Amino acid sequence: MSESPVHTTFNEQMILSSASEAIRLEHVGVRYRAPDERIQSIKEYAIRWVQGKIKHRDFWALRDINLSIPRGETLGLIGHNGAGKSTLSKLVARVLKPNTGRIIVRGQVAPLLEFGAGFHPELTGRENVYLNGALLGFSRREMEDKFKRIVDFAELWDFIDAPMRTYSTGMWARLGFAVATDVKPDILIIDEVLSVGDESFQHKSAARMQEFRELGATILFVSHSMPTIEEMCHQAVWLDHGHLMEIGEPKKVIQAYRQHQT
Repeated sequence: MSESPVHTTFNEQMILSSASEAIRLEHVGVRYRAPDERIQSIKEYAIRWVQGKIKHRDFWALRDINLSIPRGETLGLIGHNGAGKSTLSKLVARVLKPNTGRIIVRGQVAPLLEFGAGFHPELTGRENVYLNGALLGFSRREMEDKFKRIVDFAELWDFIDAPMRTYSTGMWARLGFAVATDVKPDILIIDEVLSVGDESFQHKSAARMQEFRELGATILFVSHSMPTIEEMCHQAVWLDHGHLMEIGEPKKVIQAYRQHQT
């Protein structure tokens, strides 16, 4: 006697679908408020605010974004400056909250939105490594285990006990990248960081990103480098003035984006 076919209900299908998703955005919107006219100083702003003479305008950095990123995929975000790419990254990193819609993120997130955002310029590189580790939730013992590996990767042993204010932008970037990526995150958010530092560092950081891919991490990658998007991403998303214009195979999305620019 043959077995009857197994049918899944709508709710079961949703559960099966969500199990394979790392990130999901449903009707997400982010609205900012800005003064409607140029104000020259904080003093002028304060005076006009007290007088009730400041007029604001609202603008949408993102509008009605629906997006699903499967586990283990690398998604590239492209678009002109101000298109909403960094805003979307900050939403996934939980730095921002949406004004509309909801975001579901499954797993540990390592956001590389700004190198060394938790560094203090008057502290040494060594002190900042431990400080940044504490901000990321690691104990001092855990950071002692990680410290040599971090400085080796950053190649900063000659400067690790110097104040961070003496570091070049590239040195700051190398240490920030080394601290932030000395974990094995489920989700990695990379916002233009591969363009920072010298060529050797760029190759090194790209290789580490590739390691994360091979370990099955989900990567959200923001870049103006179209060749890098084509090479490293499974899919690409084109944003324009906060609207999702197209999503799909990177080469096709990039072609549509370039045609729109001409």
